[in-house]
Amino acid sequence: MNRIHPKKLQLSKWTAALPRAKEKHFLVTRVIWATPLPGHIQTTLAVEAVELEAVMSRRSQLIDWHELRDPAQWRRGWL
Repeated sequence: MNRIHPKKLQLSKWTAALPRAKEKHFLVTRVIWATPLPGHIQTTLAVEAVELEAVMSRRSQLIDWHELRDPAQWRRGWL
């Protein structure tokens, strides 16, 4: 399992274990943080999703950030 700190997701580099449409290198271009519920105080930062951008085609996709922890789907860095 890939260990990921939420604060270090922005601009991190990832390689898809199973490339789709000849795209395998991605960059995290946006981190989507959870918004606190009205009337609740959020003491920790929570990430909901990340936007990945393919390096070659510039195509973007939103994924649940927990998917990056699965080494069968993603590898940290550009391999």
